[in-house]
Amino acid sequence: MPIVINGAEHPLPDDNRVSLLDLLRERIGLTGTKMGCNQGACGACTVIVDGTRVLSCLTLAVQMDGCAVRTIEDLASEDGALHPLQHAFIEHDGFQCGYCTPGQICSAIAMVEELRRGDPSYVTADLVVGPKGGMRQEIRERMSGNLCRCGAHNGIVEAIEDMLSGEAA
Repeated sequence: MPIVINGAEHPLPDDNRVSLLDLLRERIGLTGTKMGCNQGACGACTVIVDGTRVLSCLTLAVQMDGCAVRTIEDLASEDGALHPLQHAFIEHDGFQCGYCTPGQICSAIAMVEELRRGDPSYVTADLVVGPKGGMRQEIRERMSGNLCRCGAHNGIVEAIEDMLSGEAA
């Protein structure tokens, strides 16, 4: 089965050793996804696979057989309008150099779905009820795998809070 990337079908690579990151950047030309550490420690390469955030540098492209992959290039609408979270990042200075921003945004979009499902995190007070209240602490914990070396974490958290509250919609 092909991999569906941003709504378009792409064949699996012939070489089983090709990472999803290399497939996206080097073979398909989707350079929005960034290579940071290439070890799964920084989150710069985060993409959304079937609604879940995935580190593309640690994922083999062949593992995505039949999956739907969404990258930063797919978030804006066809008319070029930015995703509400992209607007929130701009409004809250959620980036400085911008290198980590695609991974931060993809991670945050998938993280919001985790919150909506009620998936608990390490800081969730009641594992039965799921995350309620203390949203800033939940966001910080859930986004801890995405690093910003410039120090824009406060703006990133504020942007996510803004989107969650509906102000950025």
